[in-house]
Amino acid sequence: MPPRQTGLTVKINMQAEKDITKILGLEETNGKFSWLKKPWFWWLLAAIVVSLILIVRSRMAQHALVHYQTEKVRRGDLVVTVSATGTLSPVNEVKVGIEVSGTIEKVFADYNDRVKVGQVLATLDTRRLEAQAGQSKSSLEATRAKVLQAEATLKETQLKMSRYDQTRQLSGGKVPSPLEMDTARANLARGKADLANAKASVLQAENTYKDNQIQLKKAVVYSPINGVVLERSIEPGQTVASSFESPVLFKLAEDLTKMELQVDVDEADVGLVSEGQEGTFTVDAYPDQTFPAKITQVRYGSETVDGVVTYKTVLAVDNSSLSLRPGMTATATITVNKKSDVLMVSNAVLRFSPPQTSTPGKKSKGGLLGAMLPRPPSSGSKPAVVQNTTGKQQQVWKLSQGNLTPITITKGMTDSAFTEIVSGAVDTDTELVTGISETND
Repeated sequence: MPPRQTGLTVKINMQAEKDITKILGLEETNGKFSWLKKPWFWWLLAAIVVSLILIVRSRMAQHALVHYQTEKVRRGDLVVTVSATGTLSPVNEVKVGIEVSGTIEKVFADYNDRVKVGQVLATLDTRRLEAQAGQSKSSLEATRAKVLQAEATLKETQLKMSRYDQTRQLSGGKVPSPLEMDTARANLARGKADLANAKASVLQAENTYKDNQIQLKKAVVYSPINGVVLERSIEPGQTVASSFESPVLFKLAEDLTKMELQVDVDEADVGLVSEGQEGTFTVDAYPDQTFPAKITQVRYGSETVDGVVTYKTVLAVDNSSLSLRPGMTATATITVNKKSDVLMVSNAVLRFSPPQTSTPGKKSKGGLLGAMLPRPPSSGSKPAVVQNTTGKQQQVWKLSQGNLTPITITKGMTDSAFTEIVSGAVDTDTELVTGISETND
């Protein structure tokens, strides 16, 4: 059984607990630390924190400096170009077809073969055409025989009519009778008509025979030019039909040493290109090599693909080395304007605009958060305001004793990187502002 606590022991324990609470600062809230529940304490604490943040921000702003990036005006050559893509093709490309239907019997030309004018490229099976030609020839002979027969009949009726006339004269018009005379005259007219009809039939038969002879000749495909075979789309035994459209059997290029590049120039650039301008182009087969070209034609007809309007432009290409091939995709760069030793400036200078300065007395809309967060420093004194310029005039900026000073220039031709300065208070080595870089000391 545990020992029984006396009243003195309990009193000692309670006193010990109070001493420990006092040492640890855990007295009742309605005692010494009751102010921790007061609102004014927390408002005071927040004000101290905000003050510390503002002090840090102020010190950061004092150490932040604005540095302007500048670039010098220079003299040099300015070249304006227009880029376009297209394909290479022979100057004269001929598609060889056939006008008659039939079965291909023989093919005498293949890819890359060099052919001459009049050389046989392919032939059809001509047995059916030969039979038709033979039949038309027989019909022609038959009609010719009918002409001879009609001539004989006409001659007979003419002799009979002549005898009637003599008899009538000798008889004093009594014999033959009027009916017999009318019949003889009718027979004579009929004989003349039969002869004319027979002769017309001969002409018709002759034309039919000639047509069959032409069809028979067209069964043999000849080369119309001196050139190279680019494509061959037939094989022996293949049937070709030319009912509505002549099938293409071969594609020939007349001279691959002279080619043309057809590119599509955007409608925004077509006003800059013209016949006679020089250019260069590259192809994927020779990425490190450029080839010269010259514009020979800018076509008026437009082409629209996916809503983009372009104009076909043709450039002449010298392919003496035969390294270029028809159908290659090429990217052309056409020189539309060129000036030497001109005053020019980087286009970054034209794009620069000075930062907006805050208006004194204007309250910030950032609230407490805006006051707590650091902002980019002011760029110094507010730059002088000049009259707005348009068209060829442009406002640029230079540094004068740490301040921005506006300068108005007149622009000339431009490319993707530099612009010509026609007039303005600038000269070689004048440094103009291109941008801002912010650093901390």
